Amino acid sequence: MTATTATEWPGEVDLLVVGAGAAGLAAACTAAAAGLRVMLAEQSDLVGGTSAISGGMVWVPANHLMAAAGRAERLDDARAYLRHTMPPGAEVAPLEAFLTRGDESIRHLEAHTALRLRPVMNYPDYHPAAPGATPGGRVLEPMPFDARTLGPAFARLRAPLPEFMLLGGMMVHRSDLPHLRRAARSPSSAWHVAHLFARYAAERTTAPRGTTLHLGNALVGWLLKSALDLGVVLRTGCRVRQLLKQDGRVDGAEVDCGATLRTVHAARGVVLASGGLSHDPARRQDHVPALAGTLSATVPTAGAPSGAALSAEVGGRVSLPGPRQAFWVPASTFTRRDGSTAVFPHTVTDRAKPGLIAVDRHARRFVNEAVSYHDFVTAQLRAGPGAVPAWLLCDRRFLWRYGLGAVRPFSWSVGRWVDSGYLRRAPTIEALAQVIGVPADGLAATVATFNADARRGVDSQFGRGGDVYQRHLGDADQRPNPCVAPIEQPPFFAVAVRPADLGMAAGLVTDGDARVLDADGRTIPGLYACGNDMQSVMNGAYPGPGITLGPALVFGVIAARHAAAAPL
Repeated sequence: MTATTATEWPGEVDLLVVGAGAAGLAAACTAAAAGLRVMLAEQSDLVGGTSAISGGMVWVPANHLMAAAGRAERLDDARAYLRHTMPPGAEVAPLEAFLTRGDESIRHLEAHTALRLRPVMNYPDYHPAAPGATPGGRVLEPMPFDARTLGPAFARLRAPLPEFMLLGGMMVHRSDLPHLRRAARSPSSAWHVAHLFARYAAERTTAPRGTTLHLGNALVGWLLKSALDLGVVLRTGCRVRQLLKQDGRVDGAEVDCGATLRTVHAARGVVLASGGLSHDPARRQDHVPALAGTLSATVPTAGAPSGAALSAEVGGRVSLPGPRQAFWVPASTFTRRDGSTAVFPHTVTDRAKPGLIAVDRHARRFVNEAVSYHDFVTAQLRAGPGAVPAWLLCDRRFLWRYGLGAVRPFSWSVGRWVDSGYLRRAPTIEALAQVIGVPADGLAATVATFNADARRGVDSQFGRGGDVYQRHLGDADQRPNPCVAPIEQPPFFAVAVRPADLGMAAGLVTDGDARVLDADGRTIPGLYACGNDMQSVMNGAYPGPGITLGPALVFGVIAARHAAAAPL
């Protein structure tokens, strides 16, 4: 068969990849680098999925980049850490494959694609007191990406959430945030911020948003550039409706691109990386408690069948039902000016900062607010209906310095947020209690108790700021405890947060080569799953930053390499 041009429809390829998030892009790039003819079908008109709006962190233990930075570790340390932070799973082969082939897969991407990662040496695991935990290095992040190198394809890259960009389109790195807070009182920070703004102004003369990309947008940018350079046939706006199976082997799919339903034959099989069960309500409900509701911080799939739904028709097996198979984040919701509904994930921007508490409908605190986003929601669900929604509460000082949810720091006016009902405001704690519908005397007592502790830099109820992870997310300028300060400067504010998933841990059951298994535990020839379509190796636990994207990249590489090497 002759090579397919970018404008032709590929009726026959070697490998069909479904979904253009980080996992699908990694699989497509790996297969193309091995010489395979690859088609990447994405149901959205944009590339990147939830990966593009994520923090972009990639958790891979014992990686060579952390070793080069002076923090080499043994895989047994990571195994010990996971034994203490995640429940045992029935499928042990995928976890062991992730651990033993993780660094190999990262090296493969570095060697065969444009992707460039670096270790984050000061970002701790989420349970730093557990045996085998590290203060950083297991987590990698993408190097900043210059989107100008994409040319016209930049328009196809999904933008970050508007709420995480400044000035209508400028991305900033985590390391820029302290400079933004200190710009008015530090000459060096003022210079740093001035440089950011000047660069952004120059970029906007030729682009609809800033072209210096960070976080998940940079990760997808690197992979998208690689896919284009390697000749992957990328088709957006195309929904896979049905997998094709012949002689017991998956060898293609029927693909709906709007006007017609086309058949794509894939000699070496199909890789499912379509985003998981978050927007598959019939299957999602089997894996989360009813109290969690249906809110998701993932990118909607616009009616396309989930990977699990596609796989079910050819015998693929999904995780057993269970109530703890989602990756959680507390989220607030509001309507944007363009009429779209925003789901704002409260990951690291506000909860651990000094001068905020979370209360339930009884005006009681129920959690250490500085724990990981997953652990926060786990505590919220454990507390029961009274904590859904919960209220994040702060004062004027906190709102100005750190913001609250979608309300950005240093906002001179928050009237539109108050008028919309997203941000609740009152002149006293007792008045705020009435606004949010909790007992006034109870809230006053809760805040008084917290403030008495905070003035001494402690949290006697939950020990907030008690470990290196919590302190890392606090404010180093707040002493003695970077996570604790009194709530005492009126007016006072609150935002409601509910459980939302960042992706499902439940998914298609696979072996260590990312091959989908059937009900009898046998592999389905020609069918692979990775990303959130694959049952997570973490079995519902969230032990560190990047434990979704790490396995996504690794198993994208593993699936593609297996498909390239498998006999036909």
